[in-house]
Amino acid sequence: MSKDPVAKAQTMIRAPVAKVFEAFVDPAVTTKFWFSKASGPLVAGETVQWDWEMYGHADHIHVRAIEADKTIIYDWGGQGNLSRVEMTFTALDDGQTFVEVTNGGFHGDAKSVVAQALDSNGGFTTVLCAAKVWLEHGINARLIEDKFPQALAAGWTGR
Repeated sequence: MSKDPVAKAQTMIRAPVAKVFEAFVDPAVTTKFWFSKASGPLVAGETVQWDWEMYGHADHIHVRAIEADKTIIYDWGGQGNLSRVEMTFTALDDGQTFVEVTNGGFHGDAKSVVAQALDSNGGFTTVLCAAKVWLEHGINARLIEDKFPQALAAGWTGR
């Protein structure tokens, strides 16, 4: 492989950039469409824990940089396999926001790195779709939970 794979996902959300940006920084909003619990908001230089209680999983998120209404950069992943996520928020003229997510820096052999990039691409696509539905319509479409319904069958009942 001559170039390391990078996961990319993007979508337009019909909401002002400040509202969309805040939805990814403030866990009181983010828990409506992504993870189920967080130890605090995203703050540059800080580490927070995000929990997906439905899967019995948690990740530590180390926030590298935040530029209000523009960019969030963080590292996440476990067992020494941190990858870098960059989220950019572009205000569009009509009060809408274009969100782009790039995730790279995966670790392991070529097959593992490709698998991680593909999984990340699907995951961030799902997150952006869930954020879009929440921010545009106030509906928790339960896209994250429903991605793996076997976890729900194991006893997790939702938020």
